[in-house]
Amino acid sequence: MNKIAFIFCLLLFTVQAYSQDPRELLYNIEILAPNHAFKPKVDGFAKERIEDELNRGVIAVEGEDNNVYVSWRLLKSDPADVAFDVYRGTGNRSVKLNRRPVTATTDFVDRKASNKTDEYWVIPVTKKGNEAPSEKASVIAKKSLEEPAYISIPLQDEVVPGRRRLGVADLNGDGKFDFILIQPNVSKDPGSRPDSSQVTYKIEAYLNDGTFLWRNDLGDGIEPGVWYSPFIAYDFDGDGKAEIAVKTAPDGIRDADGAVYEGEEWISIWDGMTGEEITRASWPERTERLGNYNRQNRNQLGVAYLDGKTPCLIVGRGTYKAMFVDAYQFTDGQLTKLWSWDGDEENPIVRSQGAHIMLVNDVDEDGRDEMILGSAVLDDDGTLLWSAGLGHPDKVYVTDIDPSHPGLEIFFAVEALHDKDGLGICVRDAKTGELIWSVGEPTVHIGSGMVADIDPSLPGLEGFANEDPKGHRAMRVPGNDNKYLFDAKGNLIGSGEDVPPTGDWLWWDAGKIRQYIAGDREGISVMKYKQGEVQSGFQGRVIMTADLFGDWREEIITALPGELRIYSTTLPANDRRITLLQDNTYRQTITVRTMGYQQPPVPSFYLGE
Repeated sequence: MNKIAFIFCLLLFTVQAYSQDPRELLYNIEILAPNHAFKPKVDGFAKERIEDELNRGVIAVEGEDNNVYVSWRLLKSDPADVAFDVYRGTGNRSVKLNRRPVTATTDFVDRKASNKTDEYWVIPVTKKGNEAPSEKASVIAKKSLEEPAYISIPLQDEVVPGRRRLGVADLNGDGKFDFILIQPNVSKDPGSRPDSSQVTYKIEAYLNDGTFLWRNDLGDGIEPGVWYSPFIAYDFDGDGKAEIAVKTAPDGIRDADGAVYEGEEWISIWDGMTGEEITRASWPERTERLGNYNRQNRNQLGVAYLDGKTPCLIVGRGTYKAMFVDAYQFTDGQLTKLWSWDGDEENPIVRSQGAHIMLVNDVDEDGRDEMILGSAVLDDDGTLLWSAGLGHPDKVYVTDIDPSHPGLEIFFAVEALHDKDGLGICVRDAKTGELIWSVGEPTVHIGSGMVADIDPSLPGLEGFANEDPKGHRAMRVPGNDNKYLFDAKGNLIGSGEDVPPTGDWLWWDAGKIRQYIAGDREGISVMKYKQGEVQSGFQGRVIMTADLFGDWREEIITALPGELRIYSTTLPANDRRITLLQDNTYRQTITVRTMGYQQPPVPSFYLGE
């Protein structure tokens, strides 16, 4: 009897531990013309669109030969013909560095820098005359000859941030990004063996100059794992200062095995400067429709402009079986529910289509954001727009992959088994869900993917993905190590070693070809596909690549014990464009870098050669 019980428990654990339950494949139904009850459009509180109130983001970095590289933002509010004058000075002393206004780029190399205590700033020049000067930036000096200069953000108590979980938002309204992190650097997965360590997560906040603000312990009601503890930082009420939205629960409900099986759960709003709770509402509740403990504990947050003006808080639960989404607005210190969505209320029902990330984009071009939940796209009114019925994708990207195709496309790298239809890697029309191209051969478990322009000789973005060798153990389907590289039209142009990695990608050098990060604990390098190293010497564990300041190119944020380091390129640019932060799809991908499985942000427009 004991042997039978052991075998039963082993089989039960096997089904729970691995991500693909064969029964979930039954829900993989393409729905391009859904049938559902009418829901009214959202009319939020905002009279005008609420967005980050960005300053110029001026940065001055010591480069080669004691030069100082100065870079700043181009904003979408700038006139098309805006130019810039660049200044250096200390106290009341200042000197203009450029003979003619800078027009081609938003950067400048000061080759006569002699005093690293100087400050730099820019003044926009328009047909109407000079505008107000930007904020001033001190020089970020090199600390050694071997390592590029970096901004150092000291962290309390030698803290190491949780794996790739960093929030960036303006907490005090000064136009600069501050930092919110979760620690310690541990993470249990709902599908893994129980963890009885009783560790609790702490969320803490720092200003951009390293000033420590606060630390909140989430308590034992929130288990220490990425799927139990979603949080994001954003200005939800339009006061110019970001709040923290976070999943919370009461203390004293964790079992001895380290798991929480029941009890209240909330979506809480904290004050960004103090960490104090302002208000809370109920989190979508646990239900058997979500499946077992593993399936029940899949939680996400996001931000979508459901009326085109109001940044609405999106609360999601469920990835592999039932899927629930609630939408709120936060104003006057209160959360007000705008709508709720239950995939079982759609006709046909929508289940098992969730991803590891929540993306947003106005895919139907009506001025209101849709939510790309995975293989299913939710309309702004809380009804299904369409579902590709692919099952759970490990990676999803929405952007303009093929400029010759009208509108945007969505690239899917699908974990679910596709052994017959050849849809495990595919691209679909973002507005309609119609299939554009697919891999066209059986796939087992596509575990990762990416879209980027890596070959300037080919039009559009390339798409690449790889199989996860573990396959689907619960279904006894072995994996493989296949890798695929496609052009924008879906033609297979590479496999095996010709396929680049799918990890951290960024725009770092002067061109629009994207580069990737490679390295280990000994050092990190920026690499260009089939062209080798661009720059090296970076230290720490990469936790984010994003356009945080300076021109449109991206920064590298790394973590070391007790420190964040932010590296910014000093390679002179050859063109200029509006900061990527003012593209909402790009910005909201950065917003959700605090949870789920991270992926490089991509803008909603084509960015390539």
